[in-house]
Amino acid sequence: MFTEIRKRDGRIVPFNAEKITDAIFKAAQAVGGENRKIAESLTNQVIKELAKQGYNGVIPTVEEVQDIVEKVLIENGHARTAKAYILYRDKRSRIREGKSDLMDTVKEILIETSRENANISNSPSAKMLQIASAASKRYYLTNLLPEEFSQAHINGAIHIHDLDYYGKTINCLQIDLYKLLSQGFNTGYGYIRPPKRIASAAAQAAIILQSNQNDMFGGQSFPHFDRAMAQIIAEMPQQPDEDEIFQAMEGLIYNLNTMHSRAGAQVPFSTLNLGTDTSKMGRAITWAVLRAFERGLGRGESPIFPNLVFRLKKGVNFNPEDPNYDLFQYAMRVAAKRLNPTFSFMDASFNAKYGDDVAYMGCRTRVIGNRHGEEVSAGRGNIAPVSLNLPRLALQTRDVNLFFVELDRLMRLAARQLLHRFEILGNLRAKDLPFLMGQKLYMGSENLGPDDPIKEVIKNGTLSIGFIGLAETLIALLGKHHGEDKEAQELGLKIISHMSKRVKQFAEEFDLNFTLYATPAEGLSGRFVKMDREVFGIIPRITDKEYYTNSVHIPVNYVMSLFDKLTIEAAYHQYLDAGHIAYVELESPPGENYEAVEEIVRHMSEVDIGYGGINYPIDECRSCGFSGIVDDCCPNCGGFDVRRIRRITGYLSTEERFNNAKLAELHDRRAHCR
Repeated sequence: MFTEIRKRDGRIVPFNAEKITDAIFKAAQAVGGENRKIAESLTNQVIKELAKQGYNGVIPTVEEVQDIVEKVLIENGHARTAKAYILYRDKRSRIREGKSDLMDTVKEILIETSRENANISNSPSAKMLQIASAASKRYYLTNLLPEEFSQAHINGAIHIHDLDYYGKTINCLQIDLYKLLSQGFNTGYGYIRPPKRIASAAAQAAIILQSNQNDMFGGQSFPHFDRAMAQIIAEMPQQPDEDEIFQAMEGLIYNLNTMHSRAGAQVPFSTLNLGTDTSKMGRAITWAVLRAFERGLGRGESPIFPNLVFRLKKGVNFNPEDPNYDLFQYAMRVAAKRLNPTFSFMDASFNAKYGDDVAYMGCRTRVIGNRHGEEVSAGRGNIAPVSLNLPRLALQTRDVNLFFVELDRLMRLAARQLLHRFEILGNLRAKDLPFLMGQKLYMGSENLGPDDPIKEVIKNGTLSIGFIGLAETLIALLGKHHGEDKEAQELGLKIISHMSKRVKQFAEEFDLNFTLYATPAEGLSGRFVKMDREVFGIIPRITDKEYYTNSVHIPVNYVMSLFDKLTIEAAYHQYLDAGHIAYVELESPPGENYEAVEEIVRHMSEVDIGYGGINYPIDECRSCGFSGIVDDCCPNCGGFDVRRIRRITGYLSTEERFNNAKLAELHDRRAHCR
């Protein structure tokens, strides 16, 4: 009779038959069994089988013992118990593997933080946050998520975004700034009274963005920044002059580029929507923000945050006779120098019915339709997104009809995963999100007590199904992408309109705000293609590069007219109600060629784009302040310390913070011709 057993890590420990009995009995209980005596009898058979197989005097391993347990269960007619035991064994195996993977991940993070997010630094606090994030992801995958969702994520069929926050909090919010400034708020350390000066109002706006970022995992935005600030100024005892407003807005921008949140790991992903308030003070706010961006930071550097979204609307600022037309002209001048602002179009066919209330975030998120309340942006946001690996479906099927069958299957799985997450998040209490819910930022949260669950409140938010790689999908199915071929464009529109229809059906079926999202894939673009390359090998124009093309965009290395590119991509925006963006890539900053910028923006409007931006490289010498195009060294001082600013998935960042997939994409980007 053996007395010892070898653990998986090589350690030899005393053999305990009771552990076998416990494992068998737990498996039996899982399928309705209640007789422990049977488990004890089966354990005796396991021991006899071990002896029979020659383990007398030989130390068996844990795996060998478990193999014999399965054999004994099946031979004795306990097939259901055997199945439960096998599933339990597999789960424990995944947990062990997860722990091993986690330790490997921690080791990598301690050397350098992951660049999945280009806004995260390599600071000690960033490392600590990412270690906690890695542990949290592993916990949710192995302990909370149902097997089908966990495996779909692990295998790369879907991607559950911000998995580390799965059951902790929700994604993003458009914040009603006027409500908070007019009523005052509490960050947890005391009451902040309504501001009496514009400088205080701007400082409090930055604090609000930072405080709420600490309660959420996604972006923070003010949907009507110009209007909200104008309203609060109207209530001040003394009206500020132009210089005071400028100083306040400059201070806000300084704060948003230096004020860290999330344990010091990064500044808030902040967005300001502005441009349509025609009041004196609303115009002054917009002018001051644009002027502060034009001047730049302390040494003239381009601000990374906040993302500016200039809202365009006919009758307000789009034409020469409009009251804010001068602000539109100024916005284009600043965009020609700083990459910001981007432009949103209130007259787009899918935005027009909401007046000027549609607001976007720099990451392209749009939240407006609502089955459960007022259809506004303020006080609402996205609850959680999940993204589909479209190229994999195409590579698996290689047939258009079969592709749609598998697409429906995967979309329903994604919808069910979002429902699971919604139920988990809905059980959070208001006090679990002390600023977001405690200060009544979310629509309907004014009715919540500290111990109330938030489910009825977050029903006003959206659940988004996203995707990446439409271009590669079309190449796999037809041999060409939508920038190359009219038939491919027709199929692309058929795919995305079909997805839109299915999402609307989910909204009806589950009575929740399901929406379709053009995912701003950053780390995801490299994750999916790497996994697919292992399965399908290197396939030209599909898996032969380090990234999949973002959402519905035309591949970045495809040279074409910028007007054609915008026209092709614009056709998809009507279906992407959770968010979308279209870019053009210029070879260099437009400089004073404002006419070219205006031509591009007006074309965006003509082809029904909802949200668009103009990309070009900005290189800034940290030694002398030169701004322009820098190859190896600064043409002004010869220095090599160059800050290279590029747009990545909607927000700006510096090139050294891009992950490998996005660096590869950046290398492949080609300017669009006129």
